[in-house]
Amino acid sequence: MSGEEVAGVTILDEDWYARELTGGSWRDCVLREVDLTEAVTSGARFTDCTFDRCRLNASVHRQSAFVACTFTDTSFFDATLEGCRLDGSSFTGCDLRPITVTGGSWWGVSLRGADLRDQDLAGLRLTEADLTEADLRKASLRGSDLAGAVLRSARLDGADLRETSLVGADLSDVSIRGARLDLAGALALAESLGAVVET
Repeated sequence: MSGEEVAGVTILDEDWYARELTGGSWRDCVLREVDLTEAVTSGARFTDCTFDRCRLNASVHRQSAFVACTFTDTSFFDATLEGCRLDGSSFTGCDLRPITVTGGSWWGVSLRGADLRDQDLAGLRLTEADLTEADLRKASLRGSDLAGAVLRSARLDGADLRETSLVGADLSDVSIRGARLDLAGALALAESLGAVVET
């Protein structure tokens, strides 16, 4: 399947195993219980789509966009996302481990309570993301942009936060024992906790 433009359709319980989706656009679509195991997308664009109880296990996505999409109880086990745009999308009850992420933009994404332990999210744009109560223990966020992100009550124990932008991030009640921080990150953390930093 390539170059399709699909809008407003509902796809129920279909087998898209190892399907290749090159280019194409899906808007306002609902995919429910669709098996996308080992599917490959390249330059595909999904906007305002709902993925409910879908399986994207071992799928590969290159330069694809999932903008303002809703993912519910969907499995990304062993999925790969290379340079993908997930801006404004939300994930609820999804299996996100293990997942391979290389670059991309996840601006404003909602990952409340997500289990992202041990995952490599280095260099990812997570500006204004909602990571409230997310489990990011031992995750690598090195060089990521978390400016304005909400990390309230998140677990960051042992995470790598070096070179990470935390400007304006909400770090209230965050658990950060053993996390690796550079000076800029330490200052942002101190300011988030109400300290007055003087240089």
